[in-house]
Amino acid sequence: MALYVLRRLALAIPLLFIVSILTFVMVALIPGDPAVRILGAGHTLAQYHALDRKLGLTQPILSQYWHWLDRLLHGSLGSSLFTQQSVGSEISQRLGVTLSLVVGSTLLSLIIGVALGIATAVRQGALGRVIDTLSWVGFAIPNFWLGLILIELLAVTAKLLPPSGYVPLGQSVGAWLKSLVLPVLTLSAVGATGVAKQTRDSLGDVMSSEFISALEIAGLPRRSVVLCHALRNAALPTVTTVGLFAVAMLGGTILVEQVFALPGLGSLAVQAASDHDLPVIEGVVLTFTLIVVVVNLVIDLSYAWLNPRVRLAA
Repeated sequence: MALYVLRRLALAIPLLFIVSILTFVMVALIPGDPAVRILGAGHTLAQYHALDRKLGLTQPILSQYWHWLDRLLHGSLGSSLFTQQSVGSEISQRLGVTLSLVVGSTLLSLIIGVALGIATAVRQGALGRVIDTLSWVGFAIPNFWLGLILIELLAVTAKLLPPSGYVPLGQSVGAWLKSLVLPVLTLSAVGATGVAKQTRDSLGDVMSSEFISALEIAGLPRRSVVLCHALRNAALPTVTTVGLFAVAMLGGTILVEQVFALPGLGSLAVQAASDHDLPVIEGVVLTFTLIVVVVNLVIDLSYAWLNPRVRLAA
């Protein structure tokens, strides 16, 4: 198992390399000049050329990438072109916010989705049709729009939760939880209904199989049959769905953090893209890619835990 994990992590290195190249090239093709944004209005041409050379923007794109890659291989993501702060430091300050959103939304989607999926699989009826409708509606509603609706209902009208902002965990656990409720609900709305639909379909197929009928004939309680036997055999498609939604939620943080004014990686990426701050963009993209790699690794390990017949490559 340890060898498998190491092999998967080693395979992630070429992926990170390819992602970094594509990001570097695409950002270079986007119109905009960080030197102009830094200097602002009223700068002279001499000032512009001097800052351009200082930032290394006059070099060919391949040379710029090589210098960036050399710093990365020496353990540095470089510094922001605007703040001059270490990119690694900026990411570490904001990573906890984004991880809180993604982990919280994934867990909430898993808990609610599996519970609803079991209920609709065991008790066929109107609830199943409601889940189908909600899953389609969830896919159609943009995250930022749902976030604004929740702010209006739960923060402005009901005054139950703060409309925006983030309180660090070390400052106050209660305030930290309250600051995450609305954004987590916003991100998990689609995931919960999607997981519920997948759980219901998978569990329904397993419940109609012969070995489940044999267990029921043997006199095992219905709850034991569903939770201990049927659910475990139906879990693999659900785990895959949860992983896909976790990755989708990672991308959704970019808009959700803007709506709720959260200082996470998504808001950092938006600001860096606006400023054409290439080192920061590269750092955020690599961090997102690493999170996706970890999510996929967790899914693969979950397969082996849920079903011993799934053999991991040695």
